[in-house]
Amino acid sequence: MKIKDLPKIERPREKLAKYGAGKLSDSELLAILLRSGGKGTNVVELSRKILQKFPECKLANAGLEDLKNIYGLGLSKACEIIACFELGRRLLKDKKAVLILSPREVWEQLKDIRNNKKEHFAVFFLNTQNQEIAREIVSMGTLNASLIHPREVFEPAVKHIASHIIIAHNHPSGSLEPSNEDENITKRLCDSGRLLGIEILDHVIVTGSGYFSFKEHNLL
Repeated sequence: MKIKDLPKIERPREKLAKYGAGKLSDSELLAILLRSGGKGTNVVELSRKILQKFPECKLANAGLEDLKNIYGLGLSKACEIIACFELGRRLLKDKKAVLILSPREVWEQLKDIRNNKKEHFAVFFLNTQNQEIAREIVSMGTLNASLIHPREVFEPAVKHIASHIIIAHNHPSGSLEPSNEDENITKRLCDSGRLLGIEILDHVIVTGSGYFSFKEHNLL
């Protein structure tokens, strides 16, 4: 199916204009950059093919020869991809990532785990200005429990030279109410953080429908 045959709201450019870039998938964003597909392949299908060959961050470091050999891509589009990532690297050089200001922004950043069927425990490592240095998934639990040890949280915090951290995890049940285990883990980690001089600014529970902030509910 050609892009022009799709309903307007499913076309990447129209979708971006209506909902913003954050609502598009990686393949849709890449499709906007490429503009057109190849023979027998529309641009979204071509984008998916590229991302299958270069998953996660590998595309940003892909070489020209590797890219132009993908059927339907060619030299011109391969150059566009490489130029895009190089420009991004230059613009972001020596700059920290996003500034964590609210639990909602934590929730927005955790779209990859909100609806997961297992609990994932994530940690945002922050500098003295509360800017994000890194984010890691430090534990994956069973369907209804996540076991987390302080060393899993604070070893990478020391490695990243973090001044503060925000911890977060998803609830596969969809409930936003913290469990007794959630409260016990939070207290244990806060106590450990105080000993190390690394403050926990918040613990955020996320689901597909919303979030619960321990800080906002005065549970820290």
